[in-house]
Amino acid sequence: MKLGVLNAMFGSKPLDETLAYLKSLGVETIEIGCGGYPGKGQCDPAVLLADPAALEAFRSTIERSGVSISVLSCHGNMVHPDKAVADGFIADFKNAILLAEKLGVETIVTFSGCPGDAPGAKYPNWVTCPWPEDYLAVLEYQWNDVLIPFWKDMAAYAESHGIKRIAFEMHPGFCVYNPETLKRLRAAVGPIIGANFDPSHLVWQGMDPAVAIRELRGMIYHFHAKDTKIDKVNTARNGVLDTKKYADEANRSWIFRSVGYGMDPVVWREMMSELVLAGYEGSISIEHEDSLMAPEEGLEKAVEYLKGIIVRCGKPTEMWWA
Repeated sequence: MKLGVLNAMFGSKPLDETLAYLKSLGVETIEIGCGGYPGKGQCDPAVLLADPAALEAFRSTIERSGVSISVLSCHGNMVHPDKAVADGFIADFKNAILLAEKLGVETIVTFSGCPGDAPGAKYPNWVTCPWPEDYLAVLEYQWNDVLIPFWKDMAAYAESHGIKRIAFEMHPGFCVYNPETLKRLRAAVGPIIGANFDPSHLVWQGMDPAVAIRELRGMIYHFHAKDTKIDKVNTARNGVLDTKKYADEANRSWIFRSVGYGMDPVVWREMMSELVLAGYEGSISIEHEDSLMAPEEGLEKAVEYLKGIIVRCGKPTEMWWA
């Protein structure tokens, strides 16, 4: 495994300065946001694809830094019921695929998306219960009429441009939000579909992230290092389905934290061990979204924490102690 960082937190800061800073911290890989929710502050595929000189300058900047690209990230809701919104996300994602082809990057990170409840809907509709049975009808429409056909077509497009892995971040609010839904879409579309494993989104749903990694052996294509702190008092009072704004930290049932400030340390060590057993050899990519710390402080604390627990050499091939 290698220590990495998602660049979204740096906004439009010059890429060369970002890479130099990350290198100074001991970071080995960078996850490049290039459209959708992560933005295009340091990488706009449409610009790079239209200008060979700009593309070469971008490639050279990465190569000189000594920090390699782990994946390209382009999160969005490409099955949004508002066609204009969906088309914008689709355009970004296809450009990210074309840029990945130029750069030799084989993995793209994104969301599955969430459709509306029927043709003509205005907003996405995330179903969280099976009754009244109207909700099951919504799920039937979302999965069979929209989600599966869309991702079959998009997977074929991605494969035709050299993409080997589409890594879905399992995120509440979208149709793929846990191992079961990830496996359902993978079974329908094919092995190009896998997980961007972000434990922060699973913990507040009540899952054990180490168990979830075991459930997804062979399907984990990327890993986001982000933590979640559960507020036991607020959760006891209101449960975990919390719609209060992230800035209302004192009253929320849970908030995102820098690695090491949420889950028990043993949970992080269990995850690293399960990743070894799962054969994962990719990046442990820090996604910093801690509203209680300045960006640089939170990132640097996460880097130092992960340096001590990442398993770099993988599972030994022999019982060296015997």
